[in-house]
Amino acid sequence: MTTALLRTAEELHARARAGRRVVVMTMGALHEGHATLIRAARQIAGDRGEVVVTVFVNPLQFGAGEDLDRYPRTLDADLKVAEQSGADVVFAPSVDEVYPGGEPQVRVSAGPMGERLEGAVRPGHFDGMLTVVAKLLHLTRPDVALYGQKDAQQLALIRRMARDLNFGVEIVGVPTVREEDGLALSSRNRYLSTEERRTALALSQALFAGRDRHAAQEALRARAREVPATRARAEALSAIGESRAAADAHAVAKAAPGGPAGVRAAARLVLDEAARMQPPLALDYLALVDPSDFTEVGDDFTGEAVLAVAARVGTTRLIDNIPLTFGAAS
Repeated sequence: MTTALLRTAEELHARARAGRRVVVMTMGALHEGHATLIRAARQIAGDRGEVVVTVFVNPLQFGAGEDLDRYPRTLDADLKVAEQSGADVVFAPSVDEVYPGGEPQVRVSAGPMGERLEGAVRPGHFDGMLTVVAKLLHLTRPDVALYGQKDAQQLALIRRMARDLNFGVEIVGVPTVREEDGLALSSRNRYLSTEERRTALALSQALFAGRDRHAAQEALRARAREVPATRARAEALSAIGESRAAADAHAVAKAAPGGPAGVRAAARLVLDEAARMQPPLALDYLALVDPSDFTEVGDDFTGEAVLAVAARVGTTRLIDNIPLTFGAAS
């Protein structure tokens, strides 16, 4: 397969279309995480469909002092990754193609969800992100658009925009891709020195610690439900040598910090330790949120949640998250 490089929407619109068009939006500097998205898009599009990868570094979503100027631009390498992963087209428009006449006067507002977590740390970021996503959806006219779950708040906002503003496109999230040591793949990982990378591993390690605490709590609670704390049951268990296990399960399930509080505590321990490393990890936030609006969940919460973290190591800012389920569904 030879991947076409197109610079204008007119060129893209002139292509004949048979099956569905599936778009993967990127800011370039493609890595295995992007390749996974492109391969997923190829599966959805099938042999008759078309996979379009956009490469555009959007100036609207970079705030003052952020890394717009040094953000990697590697179009030749991106073309190779896209081609190897099954893309039909790389659409790499200029700033003038996306924003003719300069920055747009009318923009998409991310609303209250866009002011939380990433939006609080990076004011205006999500307005710029949604504006360019809306523009690129119009310019590429896809049937399906894929986004990585590593940017969980971004994905949630894009889904909300598509629903609230009646975009005729299916939004699909693809699970986070990690390196062997657990670090979530990111174009910014290349900025990390060996020492900084060692510290940066605390992000994924904190998430895994929270996940493991949650799994252990759920297992203990399930054990406690299976072994009711009644005298008759205790006597029966004693006869087969399980009374201690039953007692331990009840005691731990009742006494240990459970649910969201336990998850937050386990993750926080890892991050606190990383803050004492050299170089240190500077935490922006650790949050356990409802994915529908990205508000913090309460200690009695049940349902789907996202454990999210953002931090700086040296001059590099990284984000990560994992999904968790609380309550009977877990």
